[in-house]
Amino acid sequence: MPAVRVHGASAMAYCGQGQKVQKAMAQPINLLFRYLRNRSRIQVWLYEQVTMRIEGCIVGFDEYMNLGLDDTEEIHSKTKSRKQLGRVMLK
Repeated sequence: MPAVRVHGASAMAYCGQGQKVQKAMAQPINLLFRYLRNRSRIQVWLYEQVTMRIEGCIVGFDEYMNLGLDDTEEIHSKTKSRKQLGRVMLK
């Protein structure tokens, strides 16, 4: 399951036998768009609440990276508990 990173992500390209590995930066908006198109389930790590994560399917986002998530769950890493939230918007 992909985790969304706000600062960018790198992608590796393999060129065959014994050739160099090329590292390319992917823009965060492009990654979000790919997850939206593929209907991927993503996990968002919260900045101020490190023991809690939000997991769901992206149904929309904007240029400010506000996210609309569907079938969302709140996951607490310490207690391993999950709470169903439904459709949410993360700002």
